[in-house]
Amino acid sequence: MKCRFISVALSLGIVFAFVSSISLAATPLVDKEQYPYEPSLLQWEKSAAEFTDPETCGGCHPQQYEEWRGSMHSIAFQDPIYQGELRLAIEAVGHDVAKQCEGCHSAAAVVAGEVKGAGLKDLSPLALAGVSCDVCHSIKGHTHWQTPTHQPENGSMILSPGKEVDGEAVLTKYGPNPAEDGCGDGFHECVESPLHKKTELCASCHQVTHYEKHTPLEMTYTEWKSSTYAARGINCQDCHMVELEVFKRSADTFQKPESGEYHHYFNGANFLMYSLTEMAAKKSGDEELATSSRQKYEMAVGRLQAAAELDISPVYRDGKLAEVKVRVNNRRAGHSLPTSLTNIRQMWLEVTATDASGNVILSSGKVDSKGMLPENTRRFNSDGMGDSMHFAIDPWEIVSFSKHDTIPPKGYRVVHYGLSSDDDGPITLSVKLRYRQANQKVAEKLLSHLPDDMHLDVIYGIKEIPAVPIIDMVDKTVDIDPKAKFSLAK
Repeated sequence: MKCRFISVALSLGIVFAFVSSISLAATPLVDKEQYPYEPSLLQWEKSAAEFTDPETCGGCHPQQYEEWRGSMHSIAFQDPIYQGELRLAIEAVGHDVAKQCEGCHSAAAVVAGEVKGAGLKDLSPLALAGVSCDVCHSIKGHTHWQTPTHQPENGSMILSPGKEVDGEAVLTKYGPNPAEDGCGDGFHECVESPLHKKTELCASCHQVTHYEKHTPLEMTYTEWKSSTYAARGINCQDCHMVELEVFKRSADTFQKPESGEYHHYFNGANFLMYSLTEMAAKKSGDEELATSSRQKYEMAVGRLQAAAELDISPVYRDGKLAEVKVRVNNRRAGHSLPTSLTNIRQMWLEVTATDASGNVILSSGKVDSKGMLPENTRRFNSDGMGDSMHFAIDPWEIVSFSKHDTIPPKGYRVVHYGLSSDDDGPITLSVKLRYRQANQKVAEKLLSHLPDDMHLDVIYGIKEIPAVPIIDMVDKTVDIDPKAKFSLAK
Protein backbone atom coordinates (compact mmCIF):
# COMPACT_ATOMS: atom_id res chain seq x y z
CA MET A 1 0.00 0.00 0.00
CA LYS A 2 2.85 2.33 0.92
CA CYS A 3 4.63 1.57 -2.34
CA ARG A 4 1.41 2.28 -4.29
CA PHE A 5 1.04 5.63 -2.47
CA ILE A 6 4.64 6.59 -3.30
CA SER A 7 4.07 5.54 -6.92
CA VAL A 8 0.92 7.67 -7.17
CA ALA A 9 2.67 10.60 -5.50
CA LEU A 10 5.59 10.37 -7.89
CA SER A 11 3.22 10.17 -10.85
CA LEU A 12 1.32 13.23 -9.65
CA GLY A 13 4.61 15.03 -9.12
CA ILE A 14 5.68 14.28 -12.66
CA VAL A 15 2.29 15.45 -14.01
CA PHE A 16 2.46 18.70 -11.99
CA ALA A 17 6.03 19.28 -13.17
CA PHE A 18 4.97 18.66 -16.76
CA VAL A 19 1.99 21.01 -16.48
CA SER A 20 4.21 23.60 -14.82
CA SER A 21 6.76 23.32 -17.61
CA ILE A 22 3.97 23.86 -20.18
CA SER A 23 2.83 26.94 -18.27
CA LEU A 24 6.34 28.34 -18.13
CA ALA A 25 6.78 27.68 -21.83
CA ALA A 26 3.52 29.41 -22.72
CA THR A 27 5.32 32.71 -23.15
CA PRO A 28 8.38 32.23 -25.39
CA LEU A 29 11.58 33.68 -23.99
CA VAL A 30 13.61 36.08 -26.11
CA ASP A 31 17.40 35.99 -25.89
CA LYS A 32 18.14 39.66 -25.22
CA GLU A 33 21.78 39.26 -26.12
CA GLN A 34 20.79 37.96 -29.53
CA TYR A 35 17.95 40.49 -29.85
CA PRO A 36 19.03 43.67 -28.02
CA TYR A 37 16.15 45.72 -29.49
CA GLU A 38 13.41 43.29 -28.46
CA PRO A 39 10.48 43.07 -28.86
CA SER A 40 11.83 44.06 -32.28
CA LEU A 41 13.95 41.10 -33.38
CA LEU A 42 16.23 43.34 -35.40
CA GLN A 43 19.98 42.75 -35.37
CA TRP A 44 22.72 45.20 -36.33
CA GLU A 45 26.35 44.42 -37.08
CA LYS A 46 27.75 47.63 -35.68
CA SER A 47 30.91 49.09 -37.22
CA ALA A 48 32.32 52.42 -38.33
CA ALA A 49 30.14 52.09 -41.46
CA GLU A 50 27.04 54.24 -41.17
CA PHE A 51 23.75 54.10 -43.02
CA THR A 52 23.37 56.22 -46.16
CA ASP A 53 20.43 58.57 -46.69
CA PRO A 54 18.20 57.99 -49.77
CA GLU A 55 19.09 61.29 -51.44
CA THR A 56 22.73 60.19 -51.60
CA CYS A 57 21.67 56.87 -53.17
CA GLY A 58 19.59 58.81 -55.67
CA GLY A 59 22.70 60.54 -57.00
CA CYS A 60 23.76 57.33 -58.76
CA HIS A 61 20.40 55.57 -58.91
CA PRO A 62 17.90 58.30 -59.91
CA GLN A 63 15.28 55.98 -61.41
CA GLN A 64 15.19 53.68 -58.38
CA TYR A 65 15.11 56.68 -56.05
CA GLU A 66 12.15 58.28 -57.83
CA GLU A 67 10.29 54.95 -57.84
CA TRP A 68 10.92 54.55 -54.10
CA ARG A 69 10.03 58.17 -53.25
CA GLY A 70 6.37 58.30 -52.27
CA SER A 71 6.18 54.51 -51.93
CA MET A 72 4.81 52.87 -48.79
CA HIS A 73 8.40 52.06 -47.82
CA SER A 74 9.38 55.71 -48.00
CA ILE A 75 6.47 56.90 -45.86
CA ALA A 76 6.41 53.94 -43.46
CA PHE A 77 7.45 56.12 -40.51
CA GLN A 78 5.60 59.32 -41.45
CA ASP A 79 2.30 57.52 -42.17
CA PRO A 80 -0.24 59.35 -39.94
CA ILE A 81 -2.23 56.16 -39.30
CA TYR A 82 0.97 54.49 -38.04
CA GLN A 83 1.94 57.52 -35.96
CA GLY A 84 -1.50 57.62 -34.32
CA GLU A 85 -1.27 53.91 -33.53
CA LEU A 86 2.28 54.32 -32.23
CA ARG A 87 1.24 57.08 -29.85
CA LEU A 88 -1.66 54.99 -28.54
CA ALA A 89 0.67 52.02 -28.05
CA ILE A 90 3.18 54.08 -26.09
CA GLU A 91 0.42 55.48 -23.89
CA ALA A 92 -1.00 51.99 -23.29
CA VAL A 93 2.07 49.77 -22.83
CA GLY A 94 5.12 52.04 -22.96
CA HIS A 95 7.82 52.85 -25.49
CA ASP A 96 9.84 49.69 -24.81
CA VAL A 97 6.99 47.63 -26.24
CA ALA A 98 6.35 50.06 -29.10
CA LYS A 99 9.92 49.45 -30.32
CA GLN A 100 8.49 46.35 -31.95
CA CYS A 101 6.78 48.63 -34.50
CA GLU A 102 9.68 51.05 -34.91
CA GLY A 103 12.10 48.24 -35.74
CA CYS A 104 10.35 47.80 -39.07
CA HIS A 105 9.00 51.28 -39.75
CA SER A 106 12.42 52.95 -39.33
CA ALA A 107 15.04 50.29 -38.62
CA ALA A 108 18.12 52.46 -39.22
CA ALA A 109 16.84 55.07 -36.75
CA VAL A 110 16.14 52.41 -34.11
CA VAL A 111 19.66 50.97 -34.12
CA ALA A 112 21.07 54.53 -34.15
CA GLY A 113 18.98 55.34 -31.05
CA GLU A 114 17.19 58.21 -32.76
CA VAL A 115 13.55 57.20 -32.26
CA LYS A 116 12.40 57.82 -28.71
CA GLY A 117 8.65 58.00 -29.23
CA ALA A 118 5.90 59.05 -31.61
CA GLY A 119 6.35 62.13 -33.77
CA LEU A 120 8.75 63.51 -36.37
CA LYS A 121 10.43 66.34 -34.47
CA ASP A 122 14.25 66.55 -34.50
CA LEU A 123 14.66 63.34 -36.51
CA SER A 124 17.26 63.01 -39.26
CA PRO A 125 16.29 62.58 -42.94
CA LEU A 126 17.40 58.95 -42.64
CA ALA A 127 14.98 58.33 -39.77
CA LEU A 128 12.12 60.03 -41.60
CA ALA A 129 12.85 57.95 -44.71
CA GLY A 130 11.38 54.86 -43.03
CA VAL A 131 12.24 51.76 -45.03
CA SER A 132 14.96 53.48 -47.01
CA CYS A 133 17.23 52.22 -49.79
CA ASP A 134 19.97 51.44 -47.31
CA VAL A 135 17.76 49.49 -44.94
CA CYS A 136 16.87 46.91 -47.59
CA HIS A 137 20.28 46.89 -49.24
CA SER A 138 22.04 46.47 -45.89
CA ILE A 139 20.17 43.27 -45.07
CA LYS A 140 22.91 40.69 -44.83
CA GLY A 141 20.79 37.82 -43.59
CA HIS A 142 18.03 36.86 -41.20
CA THR A 143 17.37 34.87 -38.05
CA HIS A 144 13.92 33.62 -39.02
CA TRP A 145 14.51 30.09 -37.79
CA GLN A 146 15.98 31.18 -34.43
CA THR A 147 13.10 33.43 -33.34
CA PRO A 148 10.72 32.39 -30.54
CA THR A 149 8.29 31.03 -33.14
CA HIS A 150 11.09 29.60 -35.34
CA GLN A 151 9.76 31.52 -38.29
CA PRO A 152 9.99 35.11 -39.59
CA GLU A 153 8.56 37.66 -37.16
CA ASN A 154 8.89 41.19 -35.84
CA GLY A 155 11.81 42.37 -37.96
CA SER A 156 14.04 39.28 -37.72
CA MET A 157 16.65 40.63 -40.15
CA ILE A 158 20.38 41.32 -39.82
CA LEU A 159 21.49 44.80 -40.88
CA SER A 160 25.08 45.33 -41.91
CA PRO A 161 25.66 48.61 -43.80
CA GLY A 162 29.39 47.91 -44.02
CA LYS A 163 32.53 46.90 -42.22
CA GLU A 164 35.77 48.24 -40.87
CA VAL A 165 39.00 47.58 -42.79
CA ASP A 166 42.28 48.90 -41.39
CA GLY A 167 40.37 51.38 -39.30
CA GLU A 168 38.40 52.69 -42.26
CA ALA A 169 34.68 52.25 -42.92
CA VAL A 170 33.86 50.27 -46.06
CA LEU A 171 30.22 50.39 -47.12
CA THR A 172 28.71 47.11 -48.34
CA LYS A 173 25.45 46.89 -50.26
CA TYR A 174 23.57 43.65 -50.92
CA GLY A 175 21.43 43.13 -54.00
CA PRO A 176 19.98 40.47 -56.31
CA ASN A 177 22.47 40.81 -59.17
CA PRO A 178 26.06 39.63 -59.56
CA ALA A 179 28.64 42.24 -58.60
CA GLU A 180 30.23 43.62 -61.76
CA ASP A 181 33.56 45.40 -62.00
CA GLY A 182 33.17 48.99 -60.91
CA CYS A 183 29.91 48.35 -59.09
CA GLY A 184 29.46 51.04 -56.44
CA ASP A 185 31.91 53.44 -58.16
CA GLY A 186 34.21 53.25 -55.18
CA PHE A 187 31.48 54.51 -52.82
CA HIS A 188 30.44 51.03 -51.69
CA GLU A 189 31.19 47.39 -52.30
CA CYS A 190 28.55 45.22 -54.02
CA VAL A 191 27.64 41.75 -52.82
CA GLU A 192 25.27 39.43 -54.66
CA SER A 193 22.53 38.29 -52.29
CA PRO A 194 20.22 35.41 -53.26
CA LEU A 195 18.05 36.46 -50.29
CA HIS A 196 17.05 39.63 -52.18
CA LYS A 197 15.20 37.50 -54.73
CA LYS A 198 13.22 35.62 -52.09
CA THR A 199 10.09 36.21 -50.06
CA GLU A 200 12.13 35.68 -46.90
CA LEU A 201 13.64 39.15 -47.44
CA CYS A 202 10.21 40.72 -46.99
CA ALA A 203 9.06 38.24 -44.36
CA SER A 204 10.99 39.92 -41.52
CA CYS A 205 8.49 42.77 -41.38
CA HIS A 206 5.45 41.26 -43.08
CA GLN A 207 4.95 38.65 -40.38
CA VAL A 208 4.02 40.15 -37.01
CA THR A 209 3.33 38.42 -33.71
CA HIS A 210 2.27 39.64 -30.28
CA TYR A 211 5.16 41.42 -28.56
CA GLU A 212 5.15 39.01 -25.60
CA LYS A 213 3.10 35.90 -26.42
CA HIS A 214 4.38 35.66 -30.01
CA THR A 215 0.94 34.58 -31.21
CA PRO A 216 -0.01 35.59 -34.78
CA LEU A 217 -1.16 39.12 -35.66
CA GLU A 218 -0.18 39.63 -39.29
CA MET A 219 0.61 36.41 -41.15
CA THR A 220 1.23 37.53 -44.73
CA TYR A 221 4.34 35.35 -45.08
CA THR A 222 2.58 32.25 -43.75
CA GLU A 223 -0.38 32.87 -46.07
CA TRP A 224 2.02 32.97 -49.02
CA LYS A 225 4.09 30.02 -47.80
CA SER A 226 0.99 27.82 -47.71
CA SER A 227 -0.08 28.83 -51.21
CA THR A 228 0.41 27.63 -54.76
CA TYR A 229 2.44 30.81 -55.39
CA ALA A 230 5.17 29.54 -53.06
CA ALA A 231 4.97 26.10 -54.65
CA ARG A 232 5.41 27.66 -58.11
CA GLY A 233 8.25 29.99 -57.10
CA ILE A 234 6.38 33.31 -57.33
CA ASN A 235 7.69 35.65 -54.61
CA CYS A 236 6.60 39.01 -53.18
CA GLN A 237 8.94 40.86 -55.55
CA ASP A 238 7.29 39.25 -58.59
CA CYS A 239 3.97 40.96 -57.80
CA HIS A 240 4.78 44.07 -55.76
CA MET A 241 7.89 45.34 -57.60
CA VAL A 242 6.42 45.30 -61.10
CA GLU A 243 3.90 47.17 -63.24
CA LEU A 244 0.23 46.25 -62.98
CA GLU A 245 0.13 44.16 -66.17
CA VAL A 246 3.25 42.22 -65.15
CA PHE A 247 1.64 41.55 -61.76
CA LYS A 248 -1.39 40.07 -63.52
CA ARG A 249 0.86 37.89 -65.66
CA SER A 250 2.80 36.66 -62.61
CA ALA A 251 -0.44 35.72 -60.86
CA ASP A 252 -2.18 34.20 -63.88
CA THR A 253 0.67 32.21 -65.45
CA PHE A 254 3.23 31.89 -62.61
CA GLN A 255 5.80 33.30 -65.01
CA LYS A 256 8.54 35.22 -63.23
CA PRO A 257 9.28 38.74 -64.50
CA GLU A 258 12.37 39.47 -66.57
CA SER A 259 15.21 41.29 -64.82
CA GLY A 260 14.35 44.63 -66.46
CA GLU A 261 10.70 44.44 -65.37
CA TYR A 262 11.38 45.01 -61.66
CA HIS A 263 10.89 48.47 -60.13
CA HIS A 264 11.13 49.94 -56.64
CA TYR A 265 7.39 50.60 -56.33
CA PHE A 266 6.56 48.21 -53.48
CA ASN A 267 2.97 48.73 -54.50
CA GLY A 268 0.07 47.08 -52.69
CA ALA A 269 -3.45 47.92 -51.57
CA ASN A 270 -2.76 51.03 -49.48
CA PHE A 271 -4.33 53.53 -51.86
CA LEU A 272 -5.27 55.81 -48.95
CA MET A 273 -1.66 56.67 -48.09
CA TYR A 274 -0.82 57.38 -51.73
CA SER A 275 -3.72 59.82 -51.80
CA LEU A 276 -2.54 61.54 -48.62
CA THR A 277 1.02 61.70 -49.94
CA GLU A 278 -0.26 63.40 -53.08
CA MET A 279 -2.07 65.98 -50.92
CA ALA A 280 1.07 66.61 -48.85
CA ALA A 281 3.21 66.95 -51.99
CA LYS A 282 0.83 69.47 -53.56
CA LYS A 283 0.71 71.49 -50.34
CA SER A 284 4.50 71.64 -50.22
CA GLY A 285 4.77 72.48 -53.91
CA ASP A 286 6.43 69.19 -54.95
CA GLU A 287 4.56 68.52 -58.19
CA GLU A 288 6.90 65.70 -59.21
CA LEU A 289 6.11 63.76 -56.03
CA ALA A 290 2.40 64.57 -56.41
CA THR A 291 2.40 63.08 -59.91
CA SER A 292 4.32 60.01 -58.76
CA SER A 293 1.94 59.49 -55.82
CA ARG A 294 -1.08 59.72 -58.13
CA GLN A 295 0.45 57.04 -60.35
CA LYS A 296 1.08 54.81 -57.32
CA TYR A 297 -2.50 55.43 -56.18
CA GLU A 298 -3.82 54.27 -59.55
CA MET A 299 -1.55 51.21 -59.44
CA ALA A 300 -2.87 50.31 -55.97
CA VAL A 301 -6.50 50.65 -57.07
CA GLY A 302 -5.70 48.61 -60.18
CA ARG A 303 -4.22 45.84 -58.07
CA LEU A 304 -7.27 45.76 -55.84
CA GLN A 305 -9.61 45.62 -58.82
CA ALA A 306 -7.57 42.84 -60.42
CA ALA A 307 -7.35 40.74 -57.26
CA ALA A 308 -10.83 39.22 -57.01
CA GLU A 309 -13.76 37.91 -59.05
CA LEU A 310 -17.44 37.31 -58.29
CA ASP A 311 -19.60 34.40 -59.46
CA ILE A 312 -23.37 34.74 -58.92
CA SER A 313 -25.72 31.76 -59.15
CA PRO A 314 -29.48 31.48 -58.42
CA VAL A 315 -30.71 28.57 -56.34
CA TYR A 316 -34.22 27.23 -57.03
CA ARG A 317 -36.47 25.05 -54.92
CA ASP A 318 -39.80 23.68 -56.15
CA GLY A 319 -39.43 25.70 -59.33
CA LYS A 320 -39.07 29.02 -57.53
CA LEU A 321 -36.09 31.19 -56.67
CA ALA A 322 -35.09 30.56 -53.05
CA GLU A 323 -31.66 32.18 -52.74
CA VAL A 324 -28.60 33.41 -54.59
CA LYS A 325 -25.12 32.09 -54.14
CA VAL A 326 -22.26 34.59 -54.36
CA ARG A 327 -18.80 33.12 -54.67
CA VAL A 328 -15.90 35.50 -53.97
CA ASN A 329 -12.67 34.30 -55.61
CA ASN A 330 -9.17 35.40 -54.65
CA ARG A 331 -7.90 35.42 -58.20
CA ARG A 332 -4.53 37.14 -58.01
CA ALA A 333 -3.37 37.95 -54.46
CA GLY A 334 -0.47 35.73 -53.41
CA HIS A 335 -1.65 36.01 -49.81
CA SER A 336 -5.08 36.11 -48.20
CA LEU A 337 -7.67 38.75 -49.10
CA PRO A 338 -7.39 40.91 -47.13
CA THR A 339 -4.00 40.48 -45.46
CA SER A 340 -1.89 42.29 -42.84
CA LEU A 341 -4.06 43.75 -40.05
CA THR A 342 -7.09 41.69 -41.05
CA ASN A 343 -9.07 42.82 -38.00
CA ILE A 344 -8.71 46.45 -39.18
CA ARG A 345 -8.92 46.12 -42.96
CA GLN A 346 -12.46 45.88 -44.27
CA MET A 347 -13.54 43.89 -47.33
CA TRP A 348 -17.25 43.17 -47.66
CA LEU A 349 -20.18 42.52 -49.97
CA GLU A 350 -22.77 45.17 -50.71
CA VAL A 351 -25.84 43.50 -52.20
CA THR A 352 -29.01 45.14 -53.57
CA ALA A 353 -31.90 43.37 -55.28
CA THR A 354 -34.89 45.05 -56.91
CA ASP A 355 -37.96 43.41 -58.39
CA ALA A 356 -39.48 44.16 -61.79
CA SER A 357 -41.41 47.08 -60.29
CA GLY A 358 -38.26 48.69 -58.93
CA ASN A 359 -38.92 47.79 -55.28
CA VAL A 360 -35.86 46.96 -53.16
CA ILE A 361 -36.39 43.41 -51.89
CA LEU A 362 -32.88 42.81 -50.51
CA SER A 363 -30.27 45.19 -49.14
CA SER A 364 -27.07 44.31 -47.29
CA GLY A 365 -23.72 45.97 -46.68
CA LYS A 366 -24.58 49.63 -47.31
CA VAL A 367 -22.42 52.10 -45.38
CA ASP A 368 -24.55 54.40 -43.23
CA SER A 369 -24.27 58.19 -42.86
CA LYS A 370 -21.66 57.77 -40.10
CA GLY A 371 -19.45 55.55 -42.24
CA MET A 372 -20.40 52.34 -40.42
CA LEU A 373 -21.54 48.98 -41.77
CA PRO A 374 -24.77 47.31 -40.61
CA GLU A 375 -24.59 44.14 -38.53
CA ASN A 376 -25.88 41.85 -41.32
CA THR A 377 -22.98 42.75 -43.63
CA ARG A 378 -20.96 39.82 -44.95
CA ARG A 379 -17.35 40.73 -44.19
CA PHE A 380 -14.11 38.92 -44.95
CA ASN A 381 -11.91 39.73 -42.00
CA SER A 382 -10.88 38.60 -38.52
CA ASP A 383 -11.87 39.47 -34.97
CA GLY A 384 -9.15 39.67 -32.35
CA MET A 385 -9.41 38.75 -28.70
CA GLY A 386 -7.34 39.47 -25.64
CA ASP A 387 -6.08 37.36 -22.74
CA SER A 388 -9.50 37.08 -21.12
CA MET A 389 -11.02 36.15 -24.49
CA HIS A 390 -12.77 39.51 -24.79
CA PHE A 391 -13.02 41.36 -28.11
CA ALA A 392 -9.81 43.31 -28.79
CA ILE A 393 -8.72 45.52 -31.65
CA ASP A 394 -5.38 46.98 -30.52
CA PRO A 395 -2.38 44.86 -31.61
CA TRP A 396 -0.77 44.97 -28.15
CA GLU A 397 -3.91 43.37 -26.71
CA ILE A 398 -4.69 40.72 -29.33
CA VAL A 399 -3.31 37.30 -28.40
CA SER A 400 -5.65 35.22 -30.56
CA PHE A 401 -8.54 35.44 -33.03
CA SER A 402 -12.14 34.49 -32.42
CA LYS A 403 -12.90 34.66 -36.14
CA HIS A 404 -10.66 34.45 -39.19
CA ASP A 405 -12.58 34.57 -42.42
CA THR A 406 -10.21 35.91 -45.05
CA ILE A 407 -9.90 34.31 -48.50
CA PRO A 408 -6.73 32.25 -49.17
CA PRO A 409 -4.65 32.60 -52.37
CA LYS A 410 -6.52 31.08 -55.36
CA GLY A 411 -9.27 30.18 -52.89
CA TYR A 412 -12.83 31.38 -52.40
CA ARG A 413 -15.66 32.00 -49.97
CA VAL A 414 -19.34 31.33 -50.70
CA VAL A 415 -22.13 33.51 -49.32
CA HIS A 416 -25.85 32.68 -49.58
CA TYR A 417 -28.61 35.30 -49.57
CA GLY A 418 -32.28 34.35 -49.25
CA LEU A 419 -34.12 35.90 -52.19
CA SER A 420 -37.56 35.48 -53.75
CA SER A 421 -40.22 37.57 -55.48
CA ASP A 422 -43.95 37.32 -56.17
CA ASP A 423 -43.50 39.23 -59.44
CA ASP A 424 -43.06 37.32 -62.67
CA GLY A 425 -40.52 39.81 -64.01
CA PRO A 426 -36.76 39.52 -63.55
CA ILE A 427 -34.97 40.48 -60.36
CA THR A 428 -32.01 42.81 -60.80
CA LEU A 429 -29.21 41.87 -58.41
CA SER A 430 -26.25 44.19 -57.88
CA VAL A 431 -23.23 42.83 -55.98
CA LYS A 432 -20.15 44.84 -55.07
CA LEU A 433 -17.00 43.63 -53.36
CA ARG A 434 -15.81 46.72 -51.48
CA TYR A 435 -12.60 47.56 -49.62
CA ARG A 436 -11.28 50.23 -47.30
CA GLN A 437 -8.25 50.55 -45.02
CA ALA A 438 -10.29 50.74 -41.81
CA ASN A 439 -13.76 51.57 -40.56
CA GLN A 440 -14.60 55.19 -39.86
CA LYS A 441 -14.38 54.97 -36.07
CA VAL A 442 -10.91 53.38 -36.13
CA ALA A 443 -9.62 55.97 -38.60
CA GLU A 444 -11.01 58.83 -36.51
CA LYS A 445 -9.49 57.38 -33.34
CA LEU A 446 -6.03 57.03 -34.85
CA LEU A 447 -5.99 60.36 -36.66
CA SER A 448 -7.23 62.16 -33.55
CA HIS A 449 -4.24 60.78 -31.61
CA LEU A 450 -1.50 62.15 -33.84
CA PRO A 451 1.67 63.38 -32.07
CA ASP A 452 1.73 67.06 -31.19
CA ASP A 453 4.12 67.89 -34.04
CA MET A 454 1.86 66.37 -36.72
CA HIS A 455 -1.18 68.35 -37.86
CA LEU A 456 -3.42 67.21 -40.71
CA ASP A 457 -4.04 70.80 -41.76
CA VAL A 458 -0.36 71.75 -41.88
CA ILE A 459 0.83 68.58 -43.65
CA TYR A 460 -2.11 67.63 -45.86
CA GLY A 461 -4.39 70.66 -45.91
CA ILE A 462 -7.19 68.67 -44.25
CA LYS A 463 -9.38 70.67 -41.87
CA GLU A 464 -11.24 67.66 -40.45
CA ILE A 465 -11.01 63.89 -40.62
CA PRO A 466 -12.67 62.88 -43.91
CA ALA A 467 -14.71 59.79 -44.69
CA VAL A 468 -12.46 56.79 -45.26
CA PRO A 469 -12.49 56.21 -49.05
CA ILE A 470 -13.89 52.96 -50.41
CA ILE A 471 -12.77 51.11 -53.53
CA ASP A 472 -15.10 48.81 -55.44
CA MET A 473 -12.91 45.81 -56.20
CA VAL A 474 -15.66 44.16 -58.25
CA ASP A 475 -19.07 45.53 -59.33
CA LYS A 476 -21.36 43.02 -60.99
CA THR A 477 -25.07 43.15 -61.91
CA VAL A 478 -27.22 40.25 -63.16
CA ASP A 479 -30.89 39.76 -64.01
CA ILE A 480 -32.39 36.67 -62.39
CA ASP A 481 -35.66 35.03 -63.41
CA PRO A 482 -37.65 34.23 -60.27
CA LYS A 483 -38.87 31.00 -61.87
CA ALA A 484 -36.38 29.97 -64.55
CA LYS A 485 -33.08 28.29 -63.74
CA PHE A 486 -30.69 30.65 -65.50
CA SER A 487 -29.34 34.19 -65.17
CA LEU A 488 -28.04 36.71 -67.67
CA ALA A 489 -25.02 38.90 -66.79
CA LYS A 490 -25.31 42.52 -67.86
